[in-house]
Amino acid sequence: MEKEHGPQHQLDYTLLFILFLMAIVSSIAIQSAQPYLPANIKGINFVAQQLKWYVVGIIAIIGTMILDFDRFKMISWYLYGFGLILLLGLELNFPSSLVETRKGATSWYLLPGIGTFQPSELVKIIMIIVLSKIIVEHREKYPVSTVKDDFILLGKIMLTAAPPVYLLKEQPDMGMTMVFIAIIGSLILAAGIKWRIIFGFLFAGIFAVSVVVYIYFALPDFFKEYIMKEDYQLNRFYGWLAPEQYSSAQGFQLLQSLLAIGSGELRGKGFQNSEVYLPEGHTDFIFAVIAEQFGFIGASIVISLFFLMIYRMIHTALESHDPFGSYLCAGVIGMITFQVFQNIGMTIQLLPITGLPLPFISYGGSSLATYMIAIGIVLNVRSRTRKYMFD
Repeated sequence: MEKEHGPQHQLDYTLLFILFLMAIVSSIAIQSAQPYLPANIKGINFVAQQLKWYVVGIIAIIGTMILDFDRFKMISWYLYGFGLILLLGLELNFPSSLVETRKGATSWYLLPGIGTFQPSELVKIIMIIVLSKIIVEHREKYPVSTVKDDFILLGKIMLTAAPPVYLLKEQPDMGMTMVFIAIIGSLILAAGIKWRIIFGFLFAGIFAVSVVVYIYFALPDFFKEYIMKEDYQLNRFYGWLAPEQYSSAQGFQLLQSLLAIGSGELRGKGFQNSEVYLPEGHTDFIFAVIAEQFGFIGASIVISLFFLMIYRMIHTALESHDPFGSYLCAGVIGMITFQVFQNIGMTIQLLPITGLPLPFISYGGSSLATYMIAIGIVLNVRSRTRKYMFD
């Protein structure tokens, strides 16, 4: 006979402590970048703003944990519809007084008295909830899956994900589109779809990327006309693949980032002691600031914190007795892991620059609130996972 061991509702204090350390690292990193920001924003106290958003995030975590995570299934399609309305409003530029465009991307609403809000951040969480519901209900209907069943499940996932991904592409927001693809991929892996199907799609994706890269080098005019129509997106590819050739324009940020990271060496140059100018030092390139001022040791500490955070979330996903809870955790893990990999990768020329922030560290309001809601979902799953003596 199984006996319950310990209380039913348990907080993951280890994950909360890691989150607390992230807040400290974020405050130190943003403060270290503050003196080197452009003159027009140097007077803003970004550390205070970031801490304010952390407080908002804590409230969001509490709000997320009030309901049993299983209740999210009941409202998932309502959330999905709400998210599509927000993205469609950006596409239609309605209401025009609230829609804001930055660097060629129409991705924000300007809310009076609050600031800017990027709806795609919220839609990421909604997509995790909706796709998790679809997978759970499909597996309940087809407990013993066949190749046909797996293709049906893939079709459901793709049809659900297609509208928001299309609207993101039209903004255009390449970075956020990649995050959505990472979320979809992580949930497909967690869904237990047969590996031969996954490898088939993977090889098709690799082939497609290879074709695009070939066209970029062999047919540059065709690439610009039909594939990468926006100049700012094309400039990012130029800056990534040949930064030295475009050092005064498209490749400037990447070269400065590489110089900052390399010059930090083992121990760094010290707090607020930068010699390399980074245009987005408190946001997209916060990792380069950390590497320059605190060296390899400081950068390693940041990466280690992310590793521990992801490990704790994987632990929660594996311990959950509810498949819906496990899929929720898998989606959050895929989202955060990809964004960490993408942000750090773009600072060291491993990946193209996309403008994605470093989760929990970079300055940002709606993005930080989204990450905190995601952590709240994982904590919700953890707190409602019963532990048994003989598990």
